[in-house]
Amino acid sequence: MANIQSQIKRNKQNEKRRVNNRNIRGAARTAVNQARASLAKNTPETKEDVLRAISALDKAAEKGVIHKNAAARRKGRLMKKLAALNASATK
Repeated sequence: MANIQSQIKRNKQNEKRRVNNRNIRGAARTAVNQARASLAKNTPETKEDVLRAISALDKAAEKGVIHKNAAARRKGRLMKKLAALNASATK
């Protein structure tokens, strides 16, 4: 444990940020997993699930919890699967 007052304060700040980042990252991860499951099952609310996941990824990237390129990559993969699903449904 730190003896210096500024380091004690910094440790408190780091802990708050860690917990907050973990919640945001977990929400994004859950949304992506739900979207993937919805894509696999091809349910009627698939598009809404994908849009919810994209929104969660954007929020996480905006807050700096995940890198913006990582968010873009995950969003691209979800959209690619959704487009393939829509293309196979129209045929």
